[in-house]
Amino acid sequence: MDEPSILIVGAGTFGTSTAYHLAHQMQDPSRITIIDRWAPMAPLSEKQAAAVDTNRIIRTDYESPMYCNLANEAIHPWFWNMAYQGHFHKTGWTVLDEKDSEFGDKVRKTFVERGGDYTKDVNIDELKRYEVLKDLDGNTAMGRAYFNPEAGWVDAERATMTFFRVATDKGVKRVTGEVSELLLDDDDSRMAGVRTSDGQVYTADKIVLATGAWTSALLSPIEDKLLIPEEDRIERQITAVGRLSAYYTMSEAQTRSIMDSKMPVVVIGGQVDIIPPSLQKLTLKINDLQTEVMHTVTTKSGRKITAPPRMDQAHVPEQLKRESETVMRKAMPHFTSTLSPSRWRVCFDAVTPSEDWVLCRHPHPSLQNLVVATGGSFHSYKFLPIAGKYVAKVLRGESCGKEKDRAWKWKSEEERRSGGGLEFGESGKRRADARKELRVENDERAKL
Repeated sequence: MDEPSILIVGAGTFGTSTAYHLAHQMQDPSRITIIDRWAPMAPLSEKQAAAVDTNRIIRTDYESPMYCNLANEAIHPWFWNMAYQGHFHKTGWTVLDEKDSEFGDKVRKTFVERGGDYTKDVNIDELKRYEVLKDLDGNTAMGRAYFNPEAGWVDAERATMTFFRVATDKGVKRVTGEVSELLLDDDDSRMAGVRTSDGQVYTADKIVLATGAWTSALLSPIEDKLLIPEEDRIERQITAVGRLSAYYTMSEAQTRSIMDSKMPVVVIGGQVDIIPPSLQKLTLKINDLQTEVMHTVTTKSGRKITAPPRMDQAHVPEQLKRESETVMRKAMPHFTSTLSPSRWRVCFDAVTPSEDWVLCRHPHPSLQNLVVATGGSFHSYKFLPIAGKYVAKVLRGESCGKEKDRAWKWKSEEERRSGGGLEFGESGKRRADARKELRVENDERAKL
């Protein structure tokens, strides 16, 4: 029996990983096509996917045993697989908890329960020896800290490109183009393929939608056509959310000083995380963990959905920068008063209420050949080496295991309220409650 043709839409974390794993599993990888809007060698500034950035944090620290196990499964390839070697920087990471937070205690309990806790306690004075954090004792919102030596960060742009190259070298076809429309067959009984903005049509037996924050914008017209009720639509499963990152260009001398001090990734709980620079990038990055935005659009059918605005994500509104700077100044006043960001970015991802993935076949009878792989929720890049293994299982109609199937299913309203992969415990819920609407000049809402 011939292998099915497979079309993957989106070359971010889920799409790239799926192409990689299918390329190793299928006898004829040329039956796999992956479409992405950005050319592989396009400048980093033009690529807006959450999986493409100067760096992403790699760690195994989760309250959830399931995600802790998954992260441990994923971290070994970052060390040993030839496709990733040279991209992972094992700096360790230190988490300075919020006062009264149980995140650190729960993470370490999970480590013990799965066989061993290699973390250690850290006091404020140890953190203050890093120039970036020398006035940390003025941050009265903080509690205890711990250090995990096995964590670090990865050059996400280069790692994603390298990983993708393995798939194309095995025969996976790559198309550069923006998917503008999902297509049903003539009697609306199954997904037929996609149309790109230049009018080209691509068809396949099975389709993987790995489009992150853009998923609602693509699925909404199909949901309209199939008369899918509001409570069963993708917008109830995910929200397109933006977070701010500030990038500080460092001199080579400053970078060497930070590297010589062996500064880890540092999380100042509920406020920021700080990723140290490398000699390759000379960029220190601060992620604002408090400020989140949404961009609500009205579709042609009059429905409200969330989607990234049609703008360069480096064009961050000044008011939003000021709000984010307030968060960063509170966390690390000395550093942020002496240096200004060389650039900003608002990075969008698909966020689920529980921060679990959505990794399942679409539940509608006419969309049974469509697999939705999204819901990264700002914590899933670390799973690049393994996520596609599970997408491949769903494509074949196999179970990922009872616990994963339950976590990654298309959820009812009651199921969506339950927790799962929460990045930093309860602080994720507080962020969701405080999200603001992103206002964009010359908004192109009518085009969706």
